[in-house]
Amino acid sequence: MKPIAAILAAALLITPTLNAAPPKKPAVAPGAGGNWGAMVQLTPAGTHVVGNPAAKVKLIEYVSYTCPHCAHFETESASGLQLFFVNSGKGSIEIRNFLRDPADLAVAMLTNCVAPRRFFVVHSAFMRQQKQWLGRADGLTQAQLKRWYEGPQPARMRAIAGDLGLYQVAQGLGIDRPTADRCLTNEALSKRLTDLTVAADKQGVDSTPTFAINGTVLIGTHDWSTLEPQLKVRM
Repeated sequence: MKPIAAILAAALLITPTLNAAPPKKPAVAPGAGGNWGAMVQLTPAGTHVVGNPAAKVKLIEYVSYTCPHCAHFETESASGLQLFFVNSGKGSIEIRNFLRDPADLAVAMLTNCVAPRRFFVVHSAFMRQQKQWLGRADGLTQAQLKRWYEGPQPARMRAIAGDLGLYQVAQGLGIDRPTADRCLTNEALSKRLTDLTVAADKQGVDSTPTFAINGTVLIGTHDWSTLEPQLKVRM
C-alpha cells in the first residue's frame, strides 16, 4: 500500500616471516565474539544497520510493521540473511521504516526508541508477533478506532498501544510502561520516521517490503525467493 505524503503528514501530525607485509586490518572490527551480526550502528538519518560497515553488498529493507508480507519475510529470510550474509562480513542490512498507518507509526516509535544494539531484536520480535497484536484490531469498536485518528498525537499513540496490546509486547522485551510512553510521545522521533517515509516515496518506493542493493531500488522484488539470488550473485 502506498502512503500519500500529504495525507500521511496530516494523519500523523507531524544505521609470518620477517619480510612479510603485515596483514590488512578491517576498518571496523566485528562485534562481540568476532560476529558481524553483533555490530549495529545508527546512521545520520536515524536508521539502523547491522553487519560490516565496509561490506561489499549493502541491503536496505523498507518495512511496515502492519504489512503481513514484511512479517513473513522476517521469518522466511532470517537464517539465510543472518548466517551467510551478515555474520560472514560480506553484507549489511539497513532497516528503513515506511509508514502505512497510525498503528505502524506506534510500533515504529517503540522499536526505534531502544538502544541501537537492541533494535534488531525488538524489531524482529514485533514482526514475529504481528499476527497476535495486529489481530486485536478486528475486535475494536468504531469509537476505539476513532481515537487513533483524532486528538493530540501522544494520546492517539497511547490509545493504539493499549488497544493492540503493544505495551505487553514491549514489556516482554524489557521496555516498561513509563519508557514505552516516553517513546510514544517523542515528537522528534515521529517526525524522523515520517520524513523517512516521505523520502522513500520520492525514491519510488510504493509498497513493502521493498529492497535496495547498494543504493539501487529493486523493481519487482518483494520476497526472499526473489531477493536471495540477487544477493548471492553480488557476494
